[in-house]
Amino acid sequence: QVQPVESGGGLVQAGGSLRLSCAASGRAFSSYAMGWFRQAPGKEREFVAVISASAGSTYYGDSVKGRFAISRDNAKNTVYLQMNSLKPEDTAVYYCGAKTGLRNYGNSFGYDYWGQGTQVTVSS
Repeated sequence: QVQPVESGGGLVQAGGSLRLSCAASGRAFSSYAMGWFRQAPGKEREFVAVISASAGSTYYGDSVKGRFAISRDNAKNTVYLQMNSLKPEDTAVYYCGAKTGLRNYGNSFGYDYWGQGTQVTVSS
């Protein structure tokens, strides 16, 4: 079992960068794939990125490819999301989730544990 806690959100101008962190309690952290999703007001939760338990595989949503990078440090029980070239349409609450394996990684229903989210606002 893990309990993710997100941090690092804030207000940034378009074109800027932010790095989100997700620190997860629990000794099983290194057994879980970790994903980032986001949800804007009135919209469904959208897949952003996922990283395998060993960090050997990463996948990204089409809207963030080439701009965002996911990484993890299993020694620190932490996963990161580096966000560059931010756009106003990236504005959302960003959530960190943990799941077993990578099957259906783009579907939020497959994740076992979620954090409370961190707000990212990109001004134009």
